Amino acid sequence: MKIDDKTSHNSPSLRFPEFTGEWERCVLGDVLEFSNTRINSSELNSGNYVSTENILQNFQGIVKARSIPENTNVMAFSCGNILLSNIRPYLKKVWKATFNGGCSSDVFVLQANSNIDADYLHYVVANDKFIGFVMNGAKGVKMPRGDKNQMKTYSLSLPSIKEQRKISRFLSFLDERIAVQNRLIDRLQSLIKGIMVKLQQQGLSKGTWKRVPLSSILKERTELNEGLLPVYSVSVSQGVVNQMEYLGRSFAAKDTSKYHVAHFGDLIYTKSPTGSFPYGIVKQNSNRYKVAVSPLYGVYTPANYFTGVFLQEYFKSEVNTFNYLHSLIQKGAKNTINITNQRFLDNYILIPTDSNDLQQISNLLLRLNAKKDLMQNMLQQYQEQKQYLLRQMFI
Repeated sequence: MKIDDKTSHNSPSLRFPEFTGEWERCVLGDVLEFSNTRINSSELNSGNYVSTENILQNFQGIVKARSIPENTNVMAFSCGNILLSNIRPYLKKVWKATFNGGCSSDVFVLQANSNIDADYLHYVVANDKFIGFVMNGAKGVKMPRGDKNQMKTYSLSLPSIKEQRKISRFLSFLDERIAVQNRLIDRLQSLIKGIMVKLQQQGLSKGTWKRVPLSSILKERTELNEGLLPVYSVSVSQGVVNQMEYLGRSFAAKDTSKYHVAHFGDLIYTKSPTGSFPYGIVKQNSNRYKVAVSPLYGVYTPANYFTGVFLQEYFKSEVNTFNYLHSLIQKGAKNTINITNQRFLDNYILIPTDSNDLQQISNLLLRLNAKKDLMQNMLQQYQEQKQYLLRQMFI
């Protein structure tokens, strides 16, 4: 691979040495079609149905669907098509199909034409530059959606099909490294979940765990953001994160003085359905400073830091979260979640009775999660390396 120091002609700064000449300028609409083919949902299953819920963020692929619409026509896709979630494009939910199936109407199906290699098109779309372009034309604030016609105007330059394929093969090696790292992280997370289940079973059989009201170990924090702290969001995978750093933009109101304040160690309940958590998620603020969060969220102070560590791990389980919240929740007319901050505390939770046991378990969880954080940092480095190459090898 060579560095091209000529900036006057239409070719990338990083290029394989056997290729020369300028690339051809075009727009995205010249090289793809947005498919409108339909398929009945009765022909699909959890393994080949894709919605915005089961496409993973940050270009990480898909998981099995939790539900499928009954007896209705949905969008069809074929192996090799590119699927792009059109709700909140900044979440970077893009996947190149490896089988035939169907998807929800909020997922665009992109079909490459003869001018572009399908793998190369995937790297054009699964690219921070393209996502930024889509967000610039997105409509809506809380749930922004991309504009199909605007996407078609995205400007790019194409090399020959032969060069496209060589670039795609090169980037696929890095994708495999990313996939391996994800598998290692998943195995560690499964180990942590298994440890929690085993400890709970042992605690129940020995009588060293008991059910206590959550209100006995959590208290609502009602502090408001009068000091105008930075606004943070809550993510399933990343926890409590800075909106600007994680999402690339802020979705906060102009006046954030009514936002809630979360201190280090506080727990935050989001009250909004997210993926496999239909009643919302609970995360601990691990930032060693105060942050502001949405006024829709509940913020709670644990009895001590180790109790907060334990509770966060407890609520990482989809089953635990569902079982705890199901009886407390009332669904609104538009499937919204109606629950007060105090109502959230009105159920019981299993927890070790001995404070020393609780601290030992929490310390174990902290060590395992610290290891997972290191692995996720490595994953992030791989992802950043890939985005760097995309910037240098594409124009």
